[in-house]
Amino acid sequence: MLSHLECARCGREHDANAVQNLCHECASPLLARYDLSKVGRPTSENSLWRYRGVLPVRDLDPAFSLGEGMTPLVPLPALSRVLDANVLMKDESLIPTGSFKARGAAVGVARAKELGIEGIKMPTNGNAGAAWALYAARAGLRSVIAMPEDAPLITREEVEASGAELRIVPGTIADAGKAIADVDLFDASTLREPYRIEGKKTMGYEIVEQLGWRVPDVIVYPTGGGVGLIGIHKALHEMRALGWIDGKLPRLVAVQSTGCAPIVKAFEEGRAESAFWDAAYTSAFGINVPKPLGDFIILQAIRETNGTAVAVTDEQIEADRAETARREGVFLCPEGAATISAVRNLRESGWLAADDEVVVLNTGAGIKYPSLRL
Repeated sequence: MLSHLECARCGREHDANAVQNLCHECASPLLARYDLSKVGRPTSENSLWRYRGVLPVRDLDPAFSLGEGMTPLVPLPALSRVLDANVLMKDESLIPTGSFKARGAAVGVARAKELGIEGIKMPTNGNAGAAWALYAARAGLRSVIAMPEDAPLITREEVEASGAELRIVPGTIADAGKAIADVDLFDASTLREPYRIEGKKTMGYEIVEQLGWRVPDVIVYPTGGGVGLIGIHKALHEMRALGWIDGKLPRLVAVQSTGCAPIVKAFEEGRAESAFWDAAYTSAFGINVPKPLGDFIILQAIRETNGTAVAVTDEQIEADRAETARREGVFLCPEGAATISAVRNLRESGWLAADDEVVVLNTGAGIKYPSLRL
């Protein structure tokens, strides 16, 4: 049961029933906290709502869900042999709207409607805006979405099809954020509302349940805003507190592109926060985030789990996307392919051992990027 909201930086408690974006004291992201003594085992629902005891929506409309969540955990044996690694893929390409962003949208929109919010606004690199616009339409909420002009065309079409107002701007997601400053709607930007992370964290619950209630050695996550990595880390701590897992946590790996690697740079320099990455660009558009709002939380999660952050080139991403398709019949999104490149690099450096069980996140469907050529 949802108890309260807690500032990720200063720890101040906030009312979970109030409509809030950031901490009143330090303007940092808020995290949902639960009375775990009242949480039971997962239900039999074949969706992320099986974990409703650790989700913030108190009275979900049964007709709202599109079946989001419970995506397969798929072995990649041929690729594992080539990489000399033991790789499993959490395949989010099969989720509604074609990307893992539907998890955050489903929970975030459902909670927004429950709190009486009439509409949302957000900047996006594509998939998040598409997911939030479509779920907002399902909930009867208004939405205004801004995205960079280089965002995948299909995500633009998804937003337009939903009936949302779409604003296309030059530059990056940071510029898209400025383009909706005049809109008087609830700001659902990454980590500016507390509930997107709650949907994303269910990836962590599912991975552990699908492995028979045990954790892998390593989880590799393509990191832009980093909500999924933060959410998985949060889920692991909740499951440990619930007594569902014990022992050490998986090492978390944040993967970025060499064209936009603020988290990698901050990690390597031992900094607690990242610096804005000028002239950011990568063909893995979903991770083209010059400075994540939750950078300090991402870095904490990596360091706490003895993980790491690694940058890979766009050329590596393209090559591994093609090789994965040839060897496994899996058409990764470019962000998902970046995790394969990271495994390759970390195995070559010796950071990964051959017998480490590694879960990589394919965060979306490759067919959403028709302009990228293999």
